[in-house]
Amino acid sequence: MNEDMLDDQRRLVELIEAEGWEVSDLELSAYDSPWSDEDDPEATVTVTARKPYERSDGDEDDEDENPFRLK
Repeated sequence: MNEDMLDDQRRLVELIEAEGWEVSDLELSAYDSPWSDEDDPEATVTVTARKPYERSDGDEDDEDENPFRLK
């Protein structure tokens, strides 16, 4: 894994957090592409993040209407 990949990872986290998300897990996988003849490595990023949303005044409490919720 090279430094450019790590810099990009940090930048992605900064962008996500700037939008109000809390990053709880991030996985960066570096590999050589099996579909390309080039020697340049590629990377994939998997991000797990959460963002709570406040319920607006117009939203009703629909807990009782959910048929899948255990009572």
